[in-house]
Amino acid sequence: MTINKFGTDKLSDKVTPNITFSAQHRHHFTSNQSLFSWESVHCDHPRAMAREGFRPALLVVDMQEDFCPPSGTLAVPNARTILPLINHLLSLPTFTLRIATKDWHPPTHISFAPNHSPTTRPFLDTTTITNPLNPQETYTTHLWPIHCLQDTPGASLVPELNTSKLDHIIHKGQNPQVEMYSAFYSPLRNPTISDSGLAKILHSAEITHVYVVGLAADYCVRCTAEDAKMEGFKTYIIEEGTKAVDPEGWEKCKAEIEGKGVKVVSIGGEEVKRLF
Repeated sequence: MTINKFGTDKLSDKVTPNITFSAQHRHHFTSNQSLFSWESVHCDHPRAMAREGFRPALLVVDMQEDFCPPSGTLAVPNARTILPLINHLLSLPTFTLRIATKDWHPPTHISFAPNHSPTTRPFLDTTTITNPLNPQETYTTHLWPIHCLQDTPGASLVPELNTSKLDHIIHKGQNPQVEMYSAFYSPLRNPTISDSGLAKILHSAEITHVYVVGLAADYCVRCTAEDAKMEGFKTYIIEEGTKAVDPEGWEKCKAEIEGKGVKVVSIGGEEVKRLF
């Protein structure tokens, strides 16, 4: 297994790949714009569009202890029930790449409610995050309990996950100044603040299709899938392989995801059957 630890944060001392993005591949934010109301201005990535055939990648998003019952600080309901399916997908020889992601936060991370004030309420309160290199670019995001601290048990991949099948592990959310739901980039794109190197890995392997599973459906899985689509890959979320923080809001969220060009598919659907 090759463990990939690309530095994700341009403002940190981590090593960051030299990748640039044109305006057509950026999300644009305005003041007080909510996390999921951003407008994507892009066209399909030319490298992905030029490929023929079927070279799929599996992205396993944030299957970490802090996101899973019974002891996770930000546990997603029934999160562990999706592991048998994820392990089955990992075992398929069809995938060109199998990649897991991990939230990997410093103690001072801006998404942690206690870092704002003693009375700040996780889940309920929000904060406005500003691009450190462009004060005009901001977005609003929810605040969370402390979770996935670097080098702690809560940040570990769950032991049930068959990590022996993984080709890369991507760390995200290392920059304390910005949130990073997507496994590709932070929402701040003008200029880009955090880049995990995932897009470079997928394009270098000539991936054509991306299948996304993991946690949570309505946050990191969603943002990862939407950025995969933005990079030009045919992108699918396998619905039985994910769980939402807000199960009651999932149907509405799913419609919004599909409105961005990502397909939410069933394990029994034709898009998944071709993997077997």
